[in-house]
Amino acid sequence: MSHNSFGHLFRVTTWGESHGPAIGCVIDGTPPGILLSEANIQPFLDKRRPGQSKFTTQRQEPDAVKILSGVFEGRTTGTPIALVIENVDQRSRDYGEIAQKFRPGHADIAYELKYGIRDFRGGGRSSARETAMRVAAGAVARKVLGEAVVIRGSMVALGSHWVNRARWDWEEVGKNPFFCADAVAAHDWEGVLESVRKQGSSMGAVIEVVAEGVMPGLGAPVYGKLDADIAAALMSINAVKGVEIGDGFAAAAARGEDNADEMRMDEDRVVFLANHAGGILGGIATGQPIVARFAVKPTSSILTPVRGVDRAGAEVELVTKGRHDPCVGIRAVPVGEAMLACVLADHFLRHRAQNGETPAVAKLPVVRFT
Repeated sequence: MSHNSFGHLFRVTTWGESHGPAIGCVIDGTPPGILLSEANIQPFLDKRRPGQSKFTTQRQEPDAVKILSGVFEGRTTGTPIALVIENVDQRSRDYGEIAQKFRPGHADIAYELKYGIRDFRGGGRSSARETAMRVAAGAVARKVLGEAVVIRGSMVALGSHWVNRARWDWEEVGKNPFFCADAVAAHDWEGVLESVRKQGSSMGAVIEVVAEGVMPGLGAPVYGKLDADIAAALMSINAVKGVEIGDGFAAAAARGEDNADEMRMDEDRVVFLANHAGGILGGIATGQPIVARFAVKPTSSILTPVRGVDRAGAEVELVTKGRHDPCVGIRAVPVGEAMLACVLADHFLRHRAQNGETPAVAKLPVVRFT
């Protein structure tokens, strides 16, 4: 009943709090013989690391990962892989004023109602600090999937400001502080978020994650749907309040003939003419790009005064000081990528356990028409 683990055959358990001495995870189920080192994991952690721009928390954490077990002479052994990251820049004193108060929109009161105790220092276990270990696990998951599977993410909306798909360029993601594939939108967002930040407030965001090169057949028809597991994984990320696959809610406004991903044959290959389904039909991957989006709410810890209550039941006004992201959705991009990778790695191992090394659809390759 601990609820600190996810996955079936590729199973991840995370531990640690925001202001504790360290955070870590244990990854069980990784096949043996895979080349793995800290250098394979660190670049993904560097992408999520705080303090890289004025639009993220200025907490300075190197997030240097250490492999404690499960790797011998540079290869996985098939035994549990333990990873740890030390916390080095905690400022617990910043939270002294809210130790007895519940922040509106934050998990403070929910934790108190469930456990009768909470770690108020940075949110404790509810802090986005925990997601660093998800990113580390995602790096291992990518090694399980292999280089043929490419997983990328981009912020597609800052508040009500959306990207222009006509300007989409994956190469731009690493060139701006928003991890955005639209360079023009990212430039415009700087002024928008800077204004909100100076006002002591925060903004939400929408993130899109895409996996290409995924073999068809992953998933199961009823209780092991690939899209259901992806949705659950993305919803488990801090501050996420909604997930959609493919066209998602927009599909409800479409007609049947418009929403259908029509098919044709190109010699011996099935060609899809669209990807409204986001690469998943009936809970099973079709071989098309898997596309998912998730909505991240505005950061709850803000300098703008808001009304709340304290542990004694008194009504209070709160101002949360300290170092916080004016848009927590920015650093959610690498986290979303990691969770998608973990789900795909888990389903890959589950599929292989049931179907063997060769997919049942090998005689009918599937591609997406572009």
